[in-house]
Amino acid sequence: MRILLVEDDSRLLTQLDQLLQTNGYSVDLADDGEKASFLIQEYPYDLAIVDIGLPIIDGFEVIKTARKNNIACPILILTARDRWQEKVEGLDAGADDYLTKPFHNEELLARVKALIRRSSGQANPVIEKGPISLDTTAEEVSVNGEYLELTAYEYKVLEYLLHNPQKIVSKTELTEHIYDQDFDLDSNVIEVFVGRLRKKLDPDGSYKPIETLRGRGYRINRDL
Repeated sequence: MRILLVEDDSRLLTQLDQLLQTNGYSVDLADDGEKASFLIQEYPYDLAIVDIGLPIIDGFEVIKTARKNNIACPILILTARDRWQEKVEGLDAGADDYLTKPFHNEELLARVKALIRRSSGQANPVIEKGPISLDTTAEEVSVNGEYLELTAYEYKVLEYLLHNPQKIVSKTELTEHIYDQDFDLDSNVIEVFVGRLRKKLDPDGSYKPIETLRGRGYRINRDL
């Protein structure tokens, strides 16, 4: 999953970047509102974390502009503890949730996961599709109750496909959502990950969990 992180405090920006990457997210950074407004309209994100007090353009305007341009990704605002007005104004601008500073890392991660689930219509942290069960909290996958050992990127590919079960997802889209923005989009590494996932999820080829639509991309089998 790909996150836009917007924070003008360089120390906090670095800390949150490391936290999110350690927990498997691809992260793009912005330390002012102008850059944030450009990135959120230029690249597809699964979530944006936006501080309110930004230089050049404040966080409220970043959010309002994004919503006016039909950017639908969930937005989590960061705000000072004693400014309840910022929470209200941020939600009115189009944010989906807020977190007050200072905060615990565990709460930030929990809110991030909840917002991403909610945006894809998943209320339960465990996504089930046929025999496949993916626990977004524990980041574990099982098939018919048997735990599977997946690499970090195999997990990311499966998680994104399961969050978009009705959608045909191109290789480019998958790459954009699991890698940082400077990754080579022409790489065939996605084909490798999907091939490995198929072997691990369905070693005998009995239910074919991931469909390939030639020239278009991949989709979770709708018959599961």
